Amino acid sequence: MSTTENTGVPALEMTDVSVDFAVDDVWVPAAKNLTYSIARGQVVAVVGESGSGKSVSSMAVLDLLPRNSRVRGSIKVNGREVTTLSTNQMRQLRGPEVAAIFQEPMTALNPVLTVGSQIIEALRAHTTMAPSEAKSRALELLDMVGLPDPQKAFASYPHQLSGGQRQRAMIAQSISLEPALLIADEPTTALDVTVQAEILDLIRALRDRLDSAVLLITHDMGVVADLADWIVVMKAGEVVEQGPAARVLGDPQDAYTKELLASVPRLGETLEGEATVDVVESLAAAVASGPARTETLRLAAEAPEIAHPVLSLENVSIEYGKKGRVAAFRAVDDVTLGIAEGEIVGLVGESGSGKSTIGRAAIGLQPIADGRLIVDGVDISSGSRKLIKSLRRRVGIVFQDPSSSLNPRLPIGESIGEPLFLAGEAKGAALDARVEKLLDEVRLPRSYRNRYPHELSGGQKQRVGIARALSLQPRLLVADEPTSALDVSVQARVLELLSELQQEHRFACLFISHDLAVVDAMADRIVVLNRGKIAEQGTRDQILRAPKEPYTQRLIAAIPVPDVEVQAARRELRHELLKNTPAS
Repeated sequence: MSTTENTGVPALEMTDVSVDFAVDDVWVPAAKNLTYSIARGQVVAVVGESGSGKSVSSMAVLDLLPRNSRVRGSIKVNGREVTTLSTNQMRQLRGPEVAAIFQEPMTALNPVLTVGSQIIEALRAHTTMAPSEAKSRALELLDMVGLPDPQKAFASYPHQLSGGQRQRAMIAQSISLEPALLIADEPTTALDVTVQAEILDLIRALRDRLDSAVLLITHDMGVVADLADWIVVMKAGEVVEQGPAARVLGDPQDAYTKELLASVPRLGETLEGEATVDVVESLAAAVASGPARTETLRLAAEAPEIAHPVLSLENVSIEYGKKGRVAAFRAVDDVTLGIAEGEIVGLVGESGSGKSTIGRAAIGLQPIADGRLIVDGVDISSGSRKLIKSLRRRVGIVFQDPSSSLNPRLPIGESIGEPLFLAGEAKGAALDARVEKLLDEVRLPRSYRNRYPHELSGGQKQRVGIARALSLQPRLLVADEPTSALDVSVQARVLELLSELQQEHRFACLFISHDLAVVDAMADRIVVLNRGKIAEQGTRDQILRAPKEPYTQRLIAAIPVPDVEVQAARRELRHELLKNTPAS
């Protein structure tokens, strides 16, 4: 099936493309018989769960697959067959005709070269530009992608830029030669929702300006609704459905597509019996009413009274001292909040707002500079080792990346049982029984206790992290972006599991996320953090129906939804909000 009625030559044409990997002298299929095409000026999104073959098939276009792979079928870029090109011919193809935006710019950009020198390198490798001309072009490109200070970005190393700035710098490098085809492989996964919205706006503007075709690889159906014209749905290496974005999202035909869409958390839609919030209507009302008065904003930021909080922060400030050339700064400033037993409080905000800092302080991993921090009746403000040690049995934490929080040398049974053993809670047969019970609770087979972390999927590793965090039956659980690295279907299962366990064990939970839609699905109350200060807090209805703070409004408007028409309306409202209340 063709994705375009354009009679011209497609920027990309895939015909019966299959990708296999040699494993123990056996060819294992990763993608099977893919057929689709992309016209100039069109965005085609390839979606599916992790392992569905999305990235593998896109990397075949660039010939960036490992040596144990083989590609069959036909791949044409601007009508030119690329599967038969030599290494040198492919090198000449990359950049002028096809370029890529990768998920993690820190691994794609050279850490020992400045951003400017990397763009100049790309320009001079494919053109006869003089160094001065290439520098001028690089500065022009950095300005084009919306970096506020192109000169500074030009002279900066990748680690000196924020995540969103690095992504913009990589996009500048990718479009430097105005390619006909731009492959965007999960370009927004590691970004917070407001930066994500900015990057999507940028890709859309560049698509229009350069008339480039865009191949978008993602598992985020909201991003697809925001950007894509055509959708290709993949499962286990095969295309199960494809068609116009509005049709696939509005009337999916395949059961797998329906399952993917059902897994997406939708802001304003929650449990049965609770009223749905029309977020577009709320934002429109906020735009119409104009900025709130100072007194209204002050009241919105005040913490409610909680009789016996499990976690209590009273006017807490947290500072990071000077480190090398990095000046000291206050990451959290005068924050007051509390969480009761059996309550989930969602802490939301952009990257750098202080969310994780508060989470680390709550479990004794980060000292505070001012205020009082009380956990389960124990004041740990002094940060003494004795107090922190006593706290360990009462708190647990689930990290964003389970791979980095689990010891790769230990079977998962030992990782789960280690807190119990160190605390003297159980050993021998009793410890084995406790580990098996915890595996049952997180819905993992008991046989998995002998597996190592690398033998598990991302969702399974996160379940292990949850089991480990709950092993000592904590009074407080900190969940720090526990689902941001997972695809939507796995994310839905992990969130459901966390919710069930919280209801069963009644622990207080600080749920940290940059995604209000995820928090909406989980939290009893929502606290909005902006640059270390509480901008607004309240119930779900208070935050979603009548957001007072412009920052909260922008956060809500930035969350994409898997509906083309609703997302278009949301995007227009976001632009209106930015126009009326520019981000600080």
